[in-house]
Amino acid sequence: MKSVKLFYLRNCPFCKQALQYVADAKAAHPELAAVEIETVEESEDPETAESFDYYYVPTFYVGEVKVHEGGIRPEEVEAVLRKALK
Repeated sequence: MKSVKLFYLRNCPFCKQALQYVADAKAAHPELAAVEIETVEESEDPETAESFDYYYVPTFYVGEVKVHEGGIRPEEVEAVLRKALK
């Protein structure tokens, strides 16, 4: 299983949605529950955030590859989690 990083901002409405979509996907698909996501709140950990190439949040990385940046839909979150299983 590949590692997943989620860069977000606490007050970002799209980020709040993304976190809810992660929880929903894991509840609906038990095989996705094993995917661990390292969350990085970029204003609290700017050093880590600056070491990755993205501009918008939420941004997901699977391994070292950026797989999504910006506003996100539930099916896109599920696709990110499934990439981590491969």
